[in-house]
Amino acid sequence: MTTANPMLERIQSILPDIAARANQAEQERRVPAENIALLKKTGLHRAFQPKAYGGLEMSLPDFAECIVALAGACGGTAWAFSLLCTHSHQLSMFSKQLQDDLWGTDPDATASSSIAPFGRTEEVEGGILLSGEMGWSSGCDHADWAILGFNRVNEAGEKVYSFAVLPKSDYTIRDDWYAMGMRGSGSKTLVIDKAFVPEHRIQAAKPMMEGTSAGFGLYPDSDIYYTPYRPYFACGFSAISLGVAERMLTAFQEKTKNRVRAYTGASVGTATPALMRLAESAHQVAAARAFLEKTWEDHRVHGREKRYPSPRTLTYWRTNQAYAVKMCVEAVRRLFEAAGAGAWFDGNEMQRLFRDSNMTAAHAYTDYDVCAQILGRELMGLAPDPTMI
Repeated sequence: MTTANPMLERIQSILPDIAARANQAEQERRVPAENIALLKKTGLHRAFQPKAYGGLEMSLPDFAECIVALAGACGGTAWAFSLLCTHSHQLSMFSKQLQDDLWGTDPDATASSSIAPFGRTEEVEGGILLSGEMGWSSGCDHADWAILGFNRVNEAGEKVYSFAVLPKSDYTIRDDWYAMGMRGSGSKTLVIDKAFVPEHRIQAAKPMMEGTSAGFGLYPDSDIYYTPYRPYFACGFSAISLGVAERMLTAFQEKTKNRVRAYTGASVGTATPALMRLAESAHQVAAARAFLEKTWEDHRVHGREKRYPSPRTLTYWRTNQAYAVKMCVEAVRRLFEAAGAGAWFDGNEMQRLFRDSNMTAAHAYTDYDVCAQILGRELMGLAPDPTMI
């Protein structure tokens, strides 16, 4: 990255405060309110919001670099806040009326999500009644709205994967986020009971991947909306994995440099095995960064040139980030295996990085077993498998 990124400079200035509350985030199982306030002061939550509402319409490379830096300080904070940001890109593909509902009176409004189609619906005049228990809604404690997935049955009797957008007054939050990794993300369950959702707050998913959604074309001069929603939605996962891995490299060096073996007094930091593990992980993380930077830049160029990505390009975007996550997780595991028993204590940064790193590979969009099949089918000229998202 060679271009200036003023937002990155702002994020870097608050990282010590964010890092100092990493254990607090884990204990509270949510992003501390102080972190949200600091991040909103930088304006990062407006990264993908339309300029028409005061947004920044940041390029994906610039945004991703901010999330990489944030993840090195607190993975849970980065996970939740990145989604609060990227959801604005998705919402910008909904109807203008929906966007006015969100940002017309509160330009700082953000949305969490639970997009797996678990919502139950009843068709009523003017919209639907939505019910359900929608889990994994990262950052929901700090969101004003929620994007929720459901299947709507069309006139032909077919299920249509769709999203509904609800204000926080239409759901309650169940405090059930007891997880091994990303504890600070606050990915709790939203409980909805027959909430009315008007038609203008509903959008089918497929048009959002094909450039035919209600909001597509609203901002013809923008460089970031001439694209499907999914690559922007998913970009934060790989950025977080990279940020955690880069921090793990530094933490391993800091903690191993003066470490000695308890029984022999031998220096661990100068031992060949530790040096070899550090070197291989450093190469692997550098490779992941280069791969991601190239992919993020490809997003930027496509948007700037108003060039809608081809199915093959989309497949690479979808799967590149998962392979980068795979590399980052392997690099972190290699170092943690050699970090010693002390690294397993609660409160030790390295065990938190290890847990958070592995969580970045657990999301549906970063499951490399799925992504490898998606790419393999594309390369062999086979039709996409509808069972793989």
